[in-house]
Amino acid sequence: MAANLNQTPSANRPHIAFFGKRNAGKSSVVNAFTGQELSIVSDYKGTTTDPVKKAMELLPLGPVVIIDTPGIDDDGIVGEMRVNRAYKILNLTDIAILVIDSTAGKTAEDEKLIELFSKKDIPYIVVYNKSDIAETVTLNENEIQVSALTGENIDELKNRVAHIIKSENNNKKIISDLLSEEDVVVLVTPIDSSAPKGRMILPQVQSIRDVLDKQCICIITQTEQLSKTLSVLNTKPKLVVTDSQVFGKVKTILPADIPLTSFSILFARYKGLLKDAVNGAETLEKLNDSDKILICEGCTHHRQCEDIGTVKLPKWIESYTGKKFGFEFTSGGDFPENIEKYALIVHCGGCMLNEREIRYRNKCANDAGVPITNYGTLIAYMNGILERSIEIFEGNL
Repeated sequence: MAANLNQTPSANRPHIAFFGKRNAGKSSVVNAFTGQELSIVSDYKGTTTDPVKKAMELLPLGPVVIIDTPGIDDDGIVGEMRVNRAYKILNLTDIAILVIDSTAGKTAEDEKLIELFSKKDIPYIVVYNKSDIAETVTLNENEIQVSALTGENIDELKNRVAHIIKSENNNKKIISDLLSEEDVVVLVTPIDSSAPKGRMILPQVQSIRDVLDKQCICIITQTEQLSKTLSVLNTKPKLVVTDSQVFGKVKTILPADIPLTSFSILFARYKGLLKDAVNGAETLEKLNDSDKILICEGCTHHRQCEDIGTVKLPKWIESYTGKKFGFEFTSGGDFPENIEKYALIVHCGGCMLNEREIRYRNKCANDAGVPITNYGTLIAYMNGILERSIEIFEGNL
């Protein structure tokens, strides 16, 4: 358990997904690539029936998430469901590896996947497996021929993936790009019934690490101790970051000349959602009675009696607007395919989802013409401090 707490969160790891037809040797390539028996290998078609995910440390790649998917040519009613699950993995794939049987060559199903990779702007490598029994294939620049059985060119495949990871890594920061060395940052982290016992929630932990990596001074306090914390400081904080749930309390304590934002807003920016989240929050004024609102939680934690997503947010939204709405909820990897019926989507900070999946959900909302925002942005708006909460970004949302 202790080792898991020290691992890079899955949401911060490149998601490398393997696709291919049944019996192309996809799972064998996954096992050769990882050096582990990650996937069951069999001569029987369709052995992989559900996406298999594994967070791991893999040289020379570092921390990654490996995903083995069902065959894209599965048939029948159940087979079609498996194929749909494979296609859904595209929404969180940072790097795609398409495995093709060298003895059979590229097929229409393979070409369809390549088109989807390009359409979704996913970097990909085409891998021709079974080089030990097949003739040499004429390869394009992003193609390679390997043998999962003998290990031929598996290291080269890993090196190519590592190169993509390096080129795709834009070194985005949660908070440290807003700071200078030795700045003082105060984090307001209330401990209530929804906080994990003995631990802090992931956005808080990641923000602390980012502040420390910048060689800044990080001070952590609860809402009730914020006034005392400010009074004992000899210098004004460069920034105060609060849990969104206590925005209303913190704004009354904090002097107006000290910048204030929330963990949720920081993560909306970190995941590429903040600009639309700001616009989405402002549509709250246009909602009508009985409109449907979708509230999305990226993780699947046990719901508490005062859960923010299912209890507090609906209550705050109806109190602010004076209207009654139809609320619907999703959690984890669930996200509706048809979202046109919703007047607003309110998403969590997305700390458990990678950036590509957040951007996919954002694009779905944009394509459907449905406003989307996130917890912290909407709460700041309802507390009348949204403009103050994004001032630190100087218009660069």
